Amino acid sequence: MARTIEQIQADILAAKAAEPALAGLTSTSKVSVWRLWSYITAVSIWALEKLFDIHVDEVAELLAKLRPGTPRWYRYKALAFQFGFDLLPDSDLFDNAGVTDEQIEGSKIIKFAAVTEAADESRVIVKIATEEAGKLAPIAADRQAIFEQYIAEIKYAGVAVTVINFLPDILQLRMRIFRDPLLLDENGNHRLNGGKPVEMALLEFMKELPFNGELVIQDLANKLEAVEGVKIVQVDEVKTKWIDAEVGGYGDFVNIDVRKIPVSGYFEIENFDLISYVV
Repeated sequence: MARTIEQIQADILAAKAAEPALAGLTSTSKVSVWRLWSYITAVSIWALEKLFDIHVDEVAELLAKLRPGTPRWYRYKALAFQFGFDLLPDSDLFDNAGVTDEQIEGSKIIKFAAVTEAADESRVIVKIATEEAGKLAPIAADRQAIFEQYIAEIKYAGVAVTVINFLPDILQLRMRIFRDPLLLDENGNHRLNGGKPVEMALLEFMKELPFNGELVIQDLANKLEAVEGVKIVQVDEVKTKWIDAEVGGYGDFVNIDVRKIPVSGYFEIENFDLISYVV
């Protein structure tokens, strides 16, 4: 770990004090030339040590990604999937001979991935999504079939893998926004700036939520209470529903008590119809 600039300069000054040839440098002024040079040298050494730390972290992260069979490895391989490309013989790497970087990047259709292990059986669960018009979305069914073939080719023998490529979990919000009537009208419009800042904050919150990240109701309320014109946020009810593979569509809404990880890996707010603005 890199030392601080002060620690490095202290070592330089200690070394200087131990060198008889430098005994004539006695000024105690912080702006004396020799002290300034000791500081410049200390900053240079500190910058180099920081670069070493960054390099170590990068190597450690790369080794963790490349360690076969781990959840991080499966996630790394999911994001590395290239639609329309073939694997090199007896390899988990794609054959990119003769193609451009733009073609390679364009073939990587998996933009988001998360990998977990089932709690009740030996199974790896790979959640994936792409991005369309700035929103998370599932990849097309034919592309999912190719992706599943790819996973079957590279996965560890005997390991069951389930790919989840669902439409978003639907989030239903019932809440009361206690407003400052000088700033927000009864419909949540900002009287001066226009627009609906609460709805904008909700959409921003959803974008900030990591893929397969846990939705915490209190965090959502805190986000809204920071909006100009909002005094109190009363969350009366939060429900969600997700794709049920057995029925081939969405199931029924269920209550979220405190927090929830989306089954698909991401949420989408159904609408803002159940948000009321009160004084």
